[in-house]
Amino acid sequence: MATILKGFISIFGAKVSNLVLMFVITPILVRLLGSSGYGDYSFLLSLTAVSFILVNAGTFDGTRKFIAENREFANWTEYVIGYYLRVGAILAGFALIIYSLISWFGLSSFIFGPPFDLYFILVGILLLAKQYSNTSRGGLMGLSLEHQSEPLVVLRKFLFGLSAICLALLGLDVVGVLIGRIFAFTIVGTIGYILLSRHINIKYIFKKLPDDFPRKELLAFNGLSIVLIFLIFSLYHVDILLIRPLTGSDQAGFYKAALVIAQFLWFAPRALQTVLLHSSSEMWTTKGSDEVSDMISQLTRFNVTFTLLLILGLGSLAADFVPIYYGPDFQQAVLPLLLLLPGTLGFAVTRPIMAVGQGKGTLRPLIVATGAAAAINLVLNLLLIPQYGMVGAGVATSVGYGSMLVFHGIAARRIGYDPFRDLRLARIAITAGVSAPVIVGLSLAIPHSILSLVVVPPVGFVVYGVLVLRTRVIDVDELDPIVERVPEPVDAWVSRTLSIVA
Repeated sequence: MATILKGFISIFGAKVSNLVLMFVITPILVRLLGSSGYGDYSFLLSLTAVSFILVNAGTFDGTRKFIAENREFANWTEYVIGYYLRVGAILAGFALIIYSLISWFGLSSFIFGPPFDLYFILVGILLLAKQYSNTSRGGLMGLSLEHQSEPLVVLRKFLFGLSAICLALLGLDVVGVLIGRIFAFTIVGTIGYILLSRHINIKYIFKKLPDDFPRKELLAFNGLSIVLIFLIFSLYHVDILLIRPLTGSDQAGFYKAALVIAQFLWFAPRALQTVLLHSSSEMWTTKGSDEVSDMISQLTRFNVTFTLLLILGLGSLAADFVPIYYGPDFQQAVLPLLLLLPGTLGFAVTRPIMAVGQGKGTLRPLIVATGAAAAINLVLNLLLIPQYGMVGAGVATSVGYGSMLVFHGIAARRIGYDPFRDLRLARIAITAGVSAPVIVGLSLAIPHSILSLVVVPPVGFVVYGVLVLRTRVIDVDELDPIVERVPEPVDAWVSRTLSIVA
């Protein structure tokens, strides 16, 4: 658990830093690109993400999982990285050729408009740069060097924001933002390989793989990972991919704005998911299912508690926050955002649960569970978007997100672990039921948006936090590993405060 906590803190810190940077960068880009340009850019990002599933082919997850297993095989780490680097380079190069041909023959401009010929070439280059960067990050994380890999994620976001905003200001618009992404991935990927060279014998990455290297085992994991990741990413992007051609770039821009805010809530669950895949892989090989269930059930309870607080706060302040953050024109994004929140909670809880199943390597139940949710999401989006636009997309996506929790709860038990063993659902419901009227009521009682954004979050946090401890949703001693990492003398003050509250 100590290793998981150490990795989580590194990843969580990076996620928070990324969140702050995204919080600053996004409204600037929205204002520079406008709703239409931001809609096109959002569509291209979704297209890139879906394409990257095939390009990445599970190499990021595979690199972390198999390096963490630390098998008794000479230069195991180097050969795993080398294998995935070769596979990734071939697939990314192939994708670049395909996107270049689509652009060369004018198919992209014929379907979407003239600028998309250039956009598609840049998407192909972006896929290559992203693959280059992800392999180095996967290698560092597989070696439990999250304290080195995750600051690079923050640097990447900073470099992207700086270069994209500068290029957009120079009049390059969407082209400039895409070039900014390519630049950031390339620089960070190069730094990642330099850091890797300090921990491994880098020359073995480029050597021929030994005959007894288990290529088929790694390839089998990758094949199933592609299916799983494709289904997951369809949940993220099918709504944007449908909204843009069905309702236009303006509605795509408004809806993407709502989606970005809703997905802010995933920064902690994403950190848990990232660290649990390689950490739980090691646990499955050294400990039994009871220990794994104890670990994931406690983390699930923490995850539900924290994410629910964020949802209560964001839901109560959405009407105040969105127009200030994006501008008055984006008031239309408030309703889709509110509709997305219930499903966002379900997906947030699911993410770490799913990572434990991936860590064991039992992917078929996860694929079935995710496939069922993806099918529901796709069908509902196809039915609701043509008639209700982005509001229909919000309802459809929220239901799809929420169904993930149901299906993956069933899948987890079939794999052999129980993520809900110690959930304390009744206590969580009491905590939320008592604190919600206070948080929502306070936000409604304050007439000025800025004052509401300043007052409600700290008051809501205190009320909710006290109730969490008083109802014993979380026991004080469960927070000891976290308090121990707080610098002195603050840790003593935090310990006394928690004891008084509890």
